Amino acid sequence: MKQIERINRRKCLLTLLFSAAVVICVCVGVVMNLTTLYDENFDHMGIRTFCMFTVNSNIFMGVAMFMTLPYTFDGLRNQYFRLPDWLVRLLFVATTALSLTFLVSLCILAPVKGFVLIFTGSRFFLHGLCPVLAIVVFCVVVKDLRLSFASTFLSLIPVFIYACIYYMMVAVVGEERGGWNDFYGFLTRIPPWISMSAFLPVTFGIAMGLRILHNRSVDRYRRQARKLYLAAYGAGNMRDVILHIAAIRSKQDTSGNIVIPYSLLRTLLNSGENEAEFEEYCVLYMKECLKHEINQE
Repeated sequence: MKQIERINRRKCLLTLLFSAAVVICVCVGVVMNLTTLYDENFDHMGIRTFCMFTVNSNIFMGVAMFMTLPYTFDGLRNQYFRLPDWLVRLLFVATTALSLTFLVSLCILAPVKGFVLIFTGSRFFLHGLCPVLAIVVFCVVVKDLRLSFASTFLSLIPVFIYACIYYMMVAVVGEERGGWNDFYGFLTRIPPWISMSAFLPVTFGIAMGLRILHNRSVDRYRRQARKLYLAAYGAGNMRDVILHIAAIRSKQDTSGNIVIPYSLLRTLLNSGENEAEFEEYCVLYMKECLKHEINQE
């Protein structure tokens, strides 16, 4: 049991540390851009920095990572840590957007403007450090939800929205009428039809790669957790295992709130297909917790 608690606590602490690091790095990078009113190599500084997908994707990632912090604090307090499904999906979308930023910086901007220029100053955080940290967090640290193939399409939304805005501001409005210049070079350095038709498939490919890496990490964690739980409680009768876990967690949690360990029960089932059995385990767990609360009163 102690080993199981240590694994869960380590996952919680790593999420806390990496999330805090990403939030801090995003804040540093964005503030550096906002306070730099002139840069001979980049037009979009100061308030105009929000025109760039780089900045917007980093802010998106920073907000998503910041939203994990309350769950980590609660996990350290209750000795049970899990991110909700909607937040894992949000992290997936944000990580995909930031990974696209990293690849564009590495493969398109750096060869044109120079690697030193693209990865120094505020760009060290926004182009390099934040994307790398975000990928590590999502593919190695976050292990709370196995993503479906359908989730991959969610990652296209931010890129599609920004692509439409970029095209409108550059090609339709134009810099002369208060729009944007083609600072990414997607409409002047290469034929517009190539850039506009390539980004969604590239984004989809990035999302698929992240999803595969993430799901493999989740599968490894679940196999390890299931093995440890069954070794600790015995693998004879699963109902007895559930009752034992409920009794222990009820004693540990003094908040008076019953929290069903969704991911743990899924792990013990080792399958997401038998919904009836899963629902039965959830009800069994809740009844045991209620019994403990009544006895405490």
